[in-house]
Amino acid sequence: MASVGREAAAQWERGGGASGLGFAGRYSPCSATMASSGEEMSSGSPGRASSDTEPPGPEPAATCAAQLDGAEDFEVLEEDEDDLSELPPLEDVGRARGPLREDAQSSEQGPGEAAEDPQEWLDVLGSGLLKKKTLVPGQGVESRPRKGQEVTVRLRATLEDGNVVEENPSLTFILGDCDVLQALDLCVQLMEMGETALIMSDAKYCYGAQGRSPDIPPNAALTLEVELLEARDAPDLELLSGREKIGLANRKRERGNFYYQQADYVLAINSYDIALKVISSSSKVDFTPDEEAELLDVKVKCLNNLAASQLKLDHYEAALKSCNLVLEHQPGNIKALFRKGKVLAQQGEYREAIPILKAALKLEPSNKTIHAELSKLVKKHADQKTVETEMYRKMLGNPSASSAPVKCKDKLTWSIPWKWLFGATAIALGGVALSVVIAARN
Repeated sequence: MASVGREAAAQWERGGGASGLGFAGRYSPCSATMASSGEEMSSGSPGRASSDTEPPGPEPAATCAAQLDGAEDFEVLEEDEDDLSELPPLEDVGRARGPLREDAQSSEQGPGEAAEDPQEWLDVLGSGLLKKKTLVPGQGVESRPRKGQEVTVRLRATLEDGNVVEENPSLTFILGDCDVLQALDLCVQLMEMGETALIMSDAKYCYGAQGRSPDIPPNAALTLEVELLEARDAPDLELLSGREKIGLANRKRERGNFYYQQADYVLAINSYDIALKVISSSSKVDFTPDEEAELLDVKVKCLNNLAASQLKLDHYEAALKSCNLVLEHQPGNIKALFRKGKVLAQQGEYREAIPILKAALKLEPSNKTIHAELSKLVKKHADQKTVETEMYRKMLGNPSASSAPVKCKDKLTWSIPWKWLFGATAIALGGVALSVVIAARN
């Protein structure tokens, strides 16, 4: 069983995914994003349910709620950066994996069950925070679903006290796209068709420190009972109609907004990347002008939100690229102008940032945030120029500013008598020459 755990963890880490810096790309699994970035992943709602299922709606986190516009887009401008000092430390998923503590193994058991043999549990990530146990065997390893497939599962989620917080007889999602809880997305990849499994997950791979109001408290571990019902190839993006493509892109964008609310900017970037991939994919179906315009609108929103997430991670070059892509489509987009100015300011490029913020202020003169940011940059630029001027004066050995006017005054006092003397001499010589000419004529 230990070898199976190592094989599963190795398989999880080998998956490809988004780099977290750009906007273009491919369907990238959240597990690969976590392995490549080393960022801690908070998790999302159980996922995008099929049309007959009503998905849960998590409440926005208090620190990020003000930055979303009715769950559709971020506010035009952000306030001061969030204080991330209270977030849990990042997890290095590549570190050496140790065995589970005996006390942790003995205390973990399914709801309503006696203590189970700890050897029956598969430690999925080797950290003891995510474990899976098979209750009903499936159809064999070869029947496991692949990343990128559309899967349907039966889900039942309970808290440690046994209270049921989620029941869904037919939950459908794209495997590896981080559309559901990380605990579910990671473990379903290890399930066989027809298998029923019990998953015990730390809060980190469920709803994290925010929880889900009102039924899931913060930092709550969950036990998931999952049955894999179906796995099939995901819909071909080239064959989607305009409305279908718009709907899919919007779902991915809204998932990114959810992760942004959870302060999980790596997974937010991953979701925006996937939405942009859907929008930019080629199509064999003709779209109406209205559908083309709506797709462009979704693209601009994704790029703007992508830039906001990249700014949170200090990925300035990537954020600048995202802002420039927005401005190519909409040169007067205030969000993109503001964030571009902010990126340039973070890079110390005050001379370039100030006119960009002035352009944003011209579009919305009453915006106090732009006023404050612009005033701050103007002061920083003035201070920067003062420091540079003093540095150049010292490098070139120029005299101090206090002695310069005195020397100029001295030069002025000496220059006046010399000019007067030269003029008087010239007049005298001219008079002598005139006298000689007159005498010669006589």
